[in-house]
Amino acid sequence: MSVAAPDVPAVDLDDLRSDETRRRERAVDAVRVGFGTLGLVTVAGHDLDDDTLAAFHQTWTALTDRPESDKRRWHRPDLWCNRGWTPPNSEVAVASGGQPDFKECWFAAPHDGDADGVAAFPALYAPNLIPEGGEAFASVHHDLGARLHAVGLTLLDGCERALSLEAGELTALTPGAAHVTRALRYLPLDADSVNQGVLWGEEHTDFNLLTVLGGGRFLDPSGRAADRPDGTAGLYLRTRPTASHPQGELVYGRAPKGHLLAQVGQQLEILTGGRLLATPHVIRAPSTPGWGRTSLAHFVHVHPLRTLTPLAPFRTPTAVAAYRPPALAGTYTIQTLMDIGLAPRGTRTTPPSR
Repeated sequence: MSVAAPDVPAVDLDDLRSDETRRRERAVDAVRVGFGTLGLVTVAGHDLDDDTLAAFHQTWTALTDRPESDKRRWHRPDLWCNRGWTPPNSEVAVASGGQPDFKECWFAAPHDGDADGVAAFPALYAPNLIPEGGEAFASVHHDLGARLHAVGLTLLDGCERALSLEAGELTALTPGAAHVTRALRYLPLDADSVNQGVLWGEEHTDFNLLTVLGGGRFLDPSGRAADRPDGTAGLYLRTRPTASHPQGELVYGRAPKGHLLAQVGQQLEILTGGRLLATPHVIRAPSTPGWGRTSLAHFVHVHPLRTLTPLAPFRTPTAVAAYRPPALAGTYTIQTLMDIGLAPRGTRTTPPSR
């Protein structure tokens, strides 16, 4: 599959919040085109400064450099790896059915859930873990998660405008939900593993509402931050099929300096009846041995007691058939966690009766 030239629309949050019609319409159009054709936009006008992002990468790298015996104390499969440290080879992408992802992660929530969500789906709202000696990491991780969440809500407001929805039709689905922020470290490949089909992250679509990425950093074999070592490494997304490319094309999802990336999740695709697209994406490892990568992702979710089905403006017979049966967002989340290997098989997917 050939790689297409990147052409990812940029959304300036200052334009999206502007009182000037021209600026606001420019940002809304970028949301419409980016999320509607690629499922992806780059984002400017946020408040994530370089120093804070650098502190995240430094403290996260220091934490993952610690002995596995330390990290195992923070591995909580009883919490479905929804909090704390997740070791490599834990997660398998649903779409690909292939190898486990070659990464380690840390999960935490920047906001508390509401009482109804916690009562119905307590496992989605486990308390955050604070690693001993990693308090600085936990603090910056929490702060960045809250900032990325605010970016996501502003983009959802842009989605409402782009789709001519009433104000709050999407954003009102999120308060009290089980939002989560994930730190990731993709592991270096040795000389025998490069160019052998080993992927940092198998091709998949995100299952949440909206994902906001805080920027990745490649690490050279000495552990220093550096530009990517070759043209194969990084995030790639698959475009919609066309007559000339029936399986779509792969586009390199790199953000310009100072920009974030944001991706549509399956929940948003369902709610919009496919108007906005949860695009399959893959994280490729370099063809050069010894290189790693750190990154940060925040996942905005629909409240677990809300039903996932196309909203009224998009509830055509075709859309209803494509996204049936309706399901509670919490049920959808737990089922997906089982599918990707983070929740144990046989986990109850519906809330207890009252």
